[in-house]
Amino acid sequence: MNNKLYKAIKITLGLFVFAVGIVMTINANLGLAPWDVFHEGMSKTIGITMGMAIIISGFVIVLIDVAFGQNIGWATLMDMVLTGTFVDIIMINNLIPSFTDIIPRLIMLLLGLFIEGIAVWIYISVGLGAGPKDGLMVVLTKKTGKSVRVVKSSIEVLAVTTGYLLGGSIGIGTLIMALMSGQIWQIAFNIVKFDINKIDHRFIMDDIALIKKKNSSNK
Repeated sequence: MNNKLYKAIKITLGLFVFAVGIVMTINANLGLAPWDVFHEGMSKTIGITMGMAIIISGFVIVLIDVAFGQNIGWATLMDMVLTGTFVDIIMINNLIPSFTDIIPRLIMLLLGLFIEGIAVWIYISVGLGAGPKDGLMVVLTKKTGKSVRVVKSSIEVLAVTTGYLLGGSIGIGTLIMALMSGQIWQIAFNIVKFDINKIDHRFIMDDIALIKKKNSSNK
C-alpha cells in the first residue's frame, strides 16, 4: 500500500511539474506548442478554459488509443485529468510570471521545455504508462508502419493546423518547440541519467488479469 501511495504521489508531482512547464511556454507569449495551439483554439471555440480543453482532448485520445488496442496505464488516466486541472490552477492564480522583453521570454520558453522533460522523467519512471498523446503516437506508428518521427510530425501538423483555424496562437515559439522539444527533453533525461526505453510499464489490463487470476484461485 505504501508503494502504491508513493507511486501515486510521484505521478501527481510529475504532472504538476509538467503543467508548470506548459504554462511557462504559454506565458512566454512567443507562440504555443503544437498541441497547445489546438487546445487554445478549442477553448476559444467552445468557451472553456485551456485546462478543460486539455482534459477533453486527452479523454478523446485515450478512447482512440483503446479502440486501436493500445494499452494504457493508471498514469495515463491521471495525466488525462490532472495535467489540465493543474494548468488551470496555475493560470487562474497567475502563479507563473510573464515578461515583455524578448530575451526573458525566450529563456522562459526554453526553461519550460526543460522542466517538461524533468516532469516526464518523474512520472514515467514510475512505470504505470505514459500520456495519452504518447500512446496515440505509439499505436499509429504500429498501425501505419511509419517511423515515429513521421507519425509525430504528422500528428503535430494536424494539431497546429486545426488549432490555428479555430483561433489558436502560433509564432516563432511554435517552430522552436516543434523542432527542439525532443532535444531539450533528451538533455533533461541525460542529466538525471534516465533511459525511457528501459522502463517496463505495468498497464491497467495487467492489474485486471491479476485480479481475475486471484479470484479464480480463491474459488
